[in-house]
Parts: sequence; C-alpha cells; structure tokens
Amino acid sequence: MYLKDLILIIISSLILVICVLVGVAFLTLLERKVLGYIQIRKGPNKVGFLGILQPFSDAIKLFTKEQTYPLMSNFNLYYLSPVISLFLSLFLWMVMPFLTVSLNFSLSVLFFLSLSSLGVYTVMLSGWSSNSAYSLLGSLRAVAQTISYEVSFALIFLSFLFLTLSVNLLDFMKFQEFIWFIFFSLPLCMMLLVSGLAETNRTPFDFAEGESELVSGFNVEYSSGSFAMIFLAEYSSILFMSMLFSLMFLGGNIISLFFFVKIGLVAFFWIWVRGTLPRFRYDKLMYMAWKSYLSVTLNFLLLFFSVSLMIFALLV
Repeated sequence: MYLKDLILIIISSLILVICVLVGVAFLTLLERKVLGYIQIRKGPNKVGFLGILQPFSDAIKLFTKEQTYPLMSNFNLYYLSPVISLFLSLFLWMVMPFLTVSLNFSLSVLFFLSLSSLGVYTVMLSGWSSNSAYSLLGSLRAVAQTISYEVSFALIFLSFLFLTLSVNLLDFMKFQEFIWFIFFSLPLCMMLLVSGLAETNRTPFDFAEGESELVSGFNVEYSSGSFAMIFLAEYSSILFMSMLFSLMFLGGNIISLFFFVKIGLVAFFWIWVRGTLPRFRYDKLMYMAWKSYLSVTLNFLLLFFSVSLMIFALLV
C-alpha cells in the first residue's frame, strides 16, 4: 500500500515539475511580448504561430551551445551551482498544497522558509567560484539584498502563522473562505509583494544585473546550459512567488480554475513592474528593508500575536 502511495507521490511531483517548466517557458514568452508592447514594438513573432515556439527554440539554442568555463575558476562549484539553484527552486514547488496525493505536509511554511534561504548560497557560490571580480561583486550585492528581504519575508509569514495558528499552507485556503487576506491586511500584502520582487532579484531591485558597473552580475562567466539553468531557476521562483501570493492573499482556492488565473495576473504584475519602474538606488533598498519594513512587520507581528492571544483567552 505504501509503495503504491510512494509511486503516486513521485509521479504527481514529476508532473508538477514538468508543468512548472512549461509554465516558465511561456512566462519568458509573455515577458518578451509584454515588454515589447510596453516599448511600442512587437515581441518575438517569427518562430511558430505568433512566436509561440520561441521559448523552445531559445532552450535548444542555449543547451546546444559550447560550454565555456574560466581557466582559473573553481570548476566543481562553478559547474554545480546553477544545477543546485534550479533543483532548489523546483523543489520549492513540492509544498504546493494539492488535495490529491502529493508532498503537501503540515510544516510546509517552515520547509519553504528553510529552502528559500538556501538559494542564497547558490548565488554566492556562483559568483565566488567564477574567480572573477565582476561576478563576485554582483553575487555579494545580490546576497546582501536577498538576506535583507528574507527577514521581512519571514516576519510577514510569522504574522499570519500567529493569526492562523498553523504552519500548513493549506490552512490559508480555509481561513479565506469568507474574506480574502488582501482586504484584511493590505500593508502586509504590499510588503510581501515588494519583498518577493527583491528576493527574486527582479526590477526595480536587479542590482546583480547593473550592466553599467557589474557586467551582468554573478552570472557573467556562465554560458550555454548553465546560463539557461540560472534563468530557469529565477523564473521558476517568480511563478512560485505568484502562487504563494495568490494562496496567501487572494483566496487560495486551489481547486478552482480562477486560482491559476490569479497566478497569471500576479506574474503579469511582475513583468509590468519590470517594464515600468527604473532601478532603485542600492542604499535606499537597504534602508527600506531595515528601517521601514522591519519596524512595520514587527508591529504587525505584535498586533497579530495579541489578537490571537485574545481569541485564545475568549475560547478558553
């Protein structure tokens, strides 16, 4: 019986990962199309009908290119970092709360926080193992930014854990049956969205890719399949953050088709921000994390903790 369950879990997880990878492929196409229309031009429109096959041609082109590596690089770490980065970002999806047989478990929030913080190491090792001053600079800035916003990310999660008294992502669906959390705590919702942008190194927080001074950041020495893996990991994280946002603030009803429409809309917002906003200044980014977000999230944490204590006292 357990063996059959295990086989079902493996098959459902494999289908989920394949669907995520296909979603990532079409997210890149959507991004190029949307950015094209924002800049009053066409996006990719040559390969296939309306450019639909463009992501697959890009993938074939990237993975068939010659793999180069710097002579002085720490080869093993240099080679493994993008692979581990992609693995971690895909493994994050295992916490997606399906109602069927899957790896959804009662400590899924803690698993997410632990695994997302591991992603910092792959960025750091990618920059360091390349043995290039430019990639090291890019990785240091990216790591400082990611660690700073992980603090506010974790505190926002803690606020809702006190509110729901559960560390299972599936419970967000039950608690939003009558009112979505976006109406209930709009400031936290906006802060989570901005923290998600900073976590995934996206515009206006893409300091790792400040081309003028950093030559594309920590991935400057990567080419071919390794380069593709780094960007697959980034876009997989964007989709995951969109799913998490929909689950936490927009009802999170995973058994309805509308849930996946909401994920698409949040991912579109990610792209829209990239086409609209200029890059932030680095010191302002750090001030926002440590002076604004930290104090506000701590206040909300105290508020939600006191509310949950009052409810508990009333129930007892």
